[in-house]
Amino acid sequence: MSSKRRSGSHSPKRSGAPRAQEISAGGVVLRGERVVVIVPTRRAPDGSRVLALPKGHVDPGETALQAAEREVREETGIVGELVHELGEVRYWYRRDGRTIGKLVTFYLFNYVSGDTADHDDEVEEARWIGLREAQTALTHAAEREMVLRALAYLEEDR
Repeated sequence: MSSKRRSGSHSPKRSGAPRAQEISAGGVVLRGERVVVIVPTRRAPDGSRVLALPKGHVDPGETALQAAEREVREETGIVGELVHELGEVRYWYRRDGRTIGKLVTFYLFNYVSGDTADHDDEVEEARWIGLREAQTALTHAAEREMVLRALAYLEEDR
């Protein structure tokens, strides 16, 4: 391998549209042994409903934590208090023929106030489910992993 390749000045040739990167943040909000989840209005590629944690884009000038707090409030109607950063997940998805890389930072929050009926129009439904149920019911493996991390953190804290 040449030194040019090792230094990163050449990248493998890729076909298709250029890749985009999205930065998002979200929350695992607990109320006792329950976590708030959402059913977004946007369906999975196969048309099925998605069960997810609240998350969304980090706006310009906003920190990931501020974005997570805002997205939780907008998508669930809930205000949470920060407990701990849970970590990041990275994944790729396709939209309109483009490959998009996504980085999501998740935070653990405790419920402070609010009502799940006060969610925004990007969400079909917001509701509380048991933490153990969330481990299997959430659509995306990365979000199930965040619930596992929240449980592990809670176990350490006891």
